[in-house]
Amino acid sequence: MSEQLTLPAEARERAGKGASRALRRDGRVPAVVYGEKKEPLSIHVEEKLLTKMLHTGHFMNSIVMIDVGGKATRTLPKAVDFHPVSSRPIHVDFLRVGEHSKVHVNVPVRFDNEEASPGLKRGGVLNVVQHELELICGAAHIPDEIHIPLDGLDIGDSIHISEVKLPEGTKPAIDDRDFTVATIVAPSAMKAEEEEAAAEGEVPTVGDEAAEGEGDAGAAGGDEA
Repeated sequence: MSEQLTLPAEARERAGKGASRALRRDGRVPAVVYGEKKEPLSIHVEEKLLTKMLHTGHFMNSIVMIDVGGKATRTLPKAVDFHPVSSRPIHVDFLRVGEHSKVHVNVPVRFDNEEASPGLKRGGVLNVVQHELELICGAAHIPDEIHIPLDGLDIGDSIHISEVKLPEGTKPAIDDRDFTVATIVAPSAMKAEEEEAAAEGEVPTVGDEAAEGEGDAGAAGGDEA
């Protein structure tokens, strides 16, 4: 389960681009907290601490307690804007969530037991279709990642979402189809060998058979002469 983070913040007294630029020069990042039918709250947070949290790799699917003057608000990060050149965070959106709320999150996928896959041992390649799964789960029970074992999978096998074991109370946000998460595919060299073998074993086409027949008839005529 994702850990709960705490991010100290201060209320923003002024809005607008000029005020936001001034905050960034002081090492602060403008942000807004919205949702739960309450007025949006404009805040700013310390850039260094925010960047440290972003580098954990699971900031976007962690509950973040926004602490403004000792009053904490449970939130889920929904969007982070970055500077196009420096890649520094320049704005964050936080969504208020109740302790028992259901939330949509994108959770990374981790594949386990590669050594137990006959297909991978034979040189097959794991083709990951979904690096993250969009899930619906309780705000207090957001998983860090979803583990998928590769035991017994051979070349040509696929893993569908219906075969993935999700934590209790968690379900896919996409529920209208059994989408593919990953497949075991043959490497290029193996594909080339299979295509070459198939070409060598090709059955002659009707045109080929006709040409062979004409050749045989011509040979027979030559013998009679």
